[in-house]
Amino acid sequence: MSVLAFATQALSVALLLVGAVFLLGGTIGLVRLPDLYSRAHAASKCDSVGAGSILVGLVLHGGVAVGDLKLLLLALLVLVSGPTTAHALARAGHRTGLAAWTKRSGGGT
Repeated sequence: MSVLAFATQALSVALLLVGAVFLLGGTIGLVRLPDLYSRAHAASKCDSVGAGSILVGLVLHGGVAVGDLKLLLLALLVLVSGPTTAHALARAGHRTGLAAWTKRSGGGT
């Protein structure tokens, strides 16, 4: 195995692991955070970075193939649609009068 092939595989594995950690963090954020706004923030940021990292890691792992362009386009779609969806949800919550969680509003520790 050449040095370039080893470096590519190591970068691929690192991106896959980073993506998995970010996805896990986003999932924990959805469960633990108190309100719509903070949950939308956790989901959009962590899932965009996590899914994007995993998709780029898969492109590197497979070598040059026809499906790589599809994976890169999918990564771009995830990076654009995740924050856009979270913004739309937060805006809808704000327009309907949903208040953000504070310590005074109660709930949680």
